[in-house]
Amino acid sequence: MSTTAELLKGAAELFPDEVVTSAHVRHFELPGAAGRFALITLDNGFDHTKPTTFGPQSLANLNTAIDQVEKEAAEGSIVGVGITGKPFIFAVGADLKGVELLKRHEDALAIGKGGHDVFRRLSGLAVPTFAYYNGAAMGGGVEVGLHCTYRTVSAALPAFSLPEVFLGLVPGWGGCALLPNLIGADRAVSVIIENSLNQNKQLKGKQVFELGIADAIFEGADFLEQSLIWTASVLRGELEVVRPEIDRGEAWDQAVARGKAIADSKVHGAAPAAYRALEIIAAAKDGDLSAGFDAEDVALADLIMGGELRSGIYAFNLVQKRAKRPAGAPDKSLARPVTKVGVVGAGLMASQLALLFLRRLEVPVVLTDIDQERVDKGVGYVHAEIDKLLGKGRINQDKANRLKGLVSGVLDKAEGFSDADFVIEAVFEEMGVKQQVFAEVEAVAPAHAILATNTSSLSVSEMASKLKHPERVVGFHFFNPVAILPLLEIVRGEQTDDASLATAFGVARKLKKTAVLCKDAPAFVVNRILTRFMGEIQNTIDEGTPVEVAEKAVEPLGLPMSPLVLLELVGPAIGLHVSETLNRAFPERFTVSPNLAAVVKAGKRGFYVYSAGNAAKPELDPEVAALLKQGDTVLTEEQVRTRVMEAVAQEIGLMLEEGVVAEAQDIDLCLITGAGWPFHLGGITPYLDREGYSERVNGKKFLPQGVASVPA
Repeated sequence: MSTTAELLKGAAELFPDEVVTSAHVRHFELPGAAGRFALITLDNGFDHTKPTTFGPQSLANLNTAIDQVEKEAAEGSIVGVGITGKPFIFAVGADLKGVELLKRHEDALAIGKGGHDVFRRLSGLAVPTFAYYNGAAMGGGVEVGLHCTYRTVSAALPAFSLPEVFLGLVPGWGGCALLPNLIGADRAVSVIIENSLNQNKQLKGKQVFELGIADAIFEGADFLEQSLIWTASVLRGELEVVRPEIDRGEAWDQAVARGKAIADSKVHGAAPAAYRALEIIAAAKDGDLSAGFDAEDVALADLIMGGELRSGIYAFNLVQKRAKRPAGAPDKSLARPVTKVGVVGAGLMASQLALLFLRRLEVPVVLTDIDQERVDKGVGYVHAEIDKLLGKGRINQDKANRLKGLVSGVLDKAEGFSDADFVIEAVFEEMGVKQQVFAEVEAVAPAHAILATNTSSLSVSEMASKLKHPERVVGFHFFNPVAILPLLEIVRGEQTDDASLATAFGVARKLKKTAVLCKDAPAFVVNRILTRFMGEIQNTIDEGTPVEVAEKAVEPLGLPMSPLVLLELVGPAIGLHVSETLNRAFPERFTVSPNLAAVVKAGKRGFYVYSAGNAAKPELDPEVAALLKQGDTVLTEEQVRTRVMEAVAQEIGLMLEEGVVAEAQDIDLCLITGAGWPFHLGGITPYLDREGYSERVNGKKFLPQGVASVPA
């Protein structure tokens, strides 16, 4: 049987580029003559912008530190051991770069076992142990503290979570077994399952204390000092930590059932991590921690060797890294400053854009429209949203006044745009209307001003074609709701020059949006893929497959909402319009559904009706059902899914051939940030590769082996 040290040495050899965390031990006398104390500080030698992680060598360093304090505790030369982090960071868990490199199940098992073997030594020392959560703590960082006897937390702690399920793992170094035994199964399910699947929601210091994860909370300024005074009181017996008794009866089973319902609603059984975590939580009911740790090791190894985790890490890297360095973006130095923004239109979309530019750029923003009433309504919307931010305490009164003072509305474009550096239109999606708007803006805006269009599907080049200076027109396509979805498709027209494009990317960065460069091709990226996806589902319905069968067919993807619910959100009329645009461009692949046209003509907002008592379970609207004219070809769920996913694989293959974006990675980044497609799919191309659709349709995979998959 390998020792922990041997296990970790073997794992470290597989991961030569680890950013190594050291574990420094220092000693001092506790206040009030409570005795000599050993404090372990986790530190990777970098500032807080490079958080401390646990790779194999880092675990080995902590193991060595524990060797030392274990000996001191056994000799009686110390009364307790504490563990804390460098400024602002406690530790943020396993180093995922190392996990990506693993090729064999036994190596993955060694990572789980190595972490357990080191961390659990903290609970086996001859003296009490204390974790001082001084800063950000995630995953293994949270878990190392759970193995200690006591925990304190800083009130200033900004982020605390067990995010493993979000990425396609389980908390595998004690989290699934220890947390429910500390705070009860229901609260543990909230932290491990619900928060993870809710876009990796983070806890603040106060919530960590209120949940019972920490036994005491202290202000950030003198957190460690106060924690040590508290520690001294505990060790002298002046202060007893009392924790509520855990309900190991029906409440435990109900908590697991609640977790399963949450997982079902979010991933529909399509991603295994949440269910594996729940199995371990369920088994932890009897308090047998050793069995729980063994189950965590196996689950961790199985998931590390599965596609979901690889896709999750791939998606995480896209959003964290690729999004910050957009492929094909011109040199930043070419970007021009933007000191005033014009918005053509004052409807809902235009008003949302005005608010975003105002909040992020903090420069004057002026709206125009065809009558005063619309202009007033647009400015009124922005003012009302600023008041909401003020009411929630997100901004103070001074900032609210300043922002309101920066937004205005006028009827005369010459008055509004004569000194604007960036003018964006958000008017009716019709080529003639947009060309006319741009002609009017070009006549009055300065020669250097960028003319941006928020079109979702029309040609940017055609829109610019009648202008004197088409080189300054750029596509700037936002996704609704603008405040929530991060994606911004930046479209280069045939004439767009580098300076205009660089300025557009610079503005996107200030808007805190994920910008992806797209070629000027019909419907760009997200709408083209979604229209092909939805169109194929609609085709199967038109041909005779029942609506509920077609809808359920794509449930195994674990999408945020079903296709027809998405259509309702987008609006059937917009869906129809985009399908008509794409049908004109690619009639052999994109159809215009007569049933969808009938739904739009009837003025219906969607296919479903929602009963007051059960909003989550929509039913087919009887009036829509009466409109549907279907053929007699009835497909099974599996047949629908195959047909839809093969169509999507074909479309993405063609888009990459056309050079709509630089690489498949950009397609995935667009779907994750613009359409909310799940991390566990890696967007879409890893799923198409994994399920065999890519090779069946295009003769090859989208991604090389080892990218979003286990290395060869």
